[in-house]
Amino acid sequence: MSSGTSESPATFAGGGNFDAIVLPHLSAARRLARWLMRNEDDADDVVQEASLRALRYFSTFTGGNGRAWFLRIVRTTCYGWRGQIAPGATEPFDEEQHSGDPWTRDPEGLLLQAGDVTVIRQAMQTLPDRSRQLLVLREVDGLSYREMSDTMGVPIGTVMSGLSRARLAFRRAVEAS
Repeated sequence: MSSGTSESPATFAGGGNFDAIVLPHLSAARRLARWLMRNEDDADDVVQEASLRALRYFSTFTGGNGRAWFLRIVRTTCYGWRGQIAPGATEPFDEEQHSGDPWTRDPEGLLLQAGDVTVIRQAMQTLPDRSRQLLVLREVDGLSYREMSDTMGVPIGTVMSGLSRARLAFRRAVEAS
């Protein structure tokens, strides 16, 4: 019979536990899934499945960056969910579909930002999927180059050059708007 204590969370060989390493990154995982899936409900399902995979395979985590490890699982789960092995061309970015909680600002503030949001949305729509993904991981989720490299499964140099090209393309798209 149990003494009333709950079962301890999963741990990896380095001694960290699942709750401390993975759970703090659920918001970033949801943003990434929402971005890749382009559907709120599918994104929620993907994050749930990725979380279960992360828990199931937590014993294989060797330490290091838990955020990059978990986001890579989310990314892989998204592509599996969509029936893709690698990212391909997808439909353009839809700001309304991917925005999180509604703005909490007053109507006046919203009106002032509407023009900027439109320009950004239009500029993002012109970018290839990989460029949008790089910009979101870096500028929205705040991942480091190393985290992005680990998340996307590409060399850090590829991340750096791709991000540079994505920023240039974004800048040109904004200037053209």
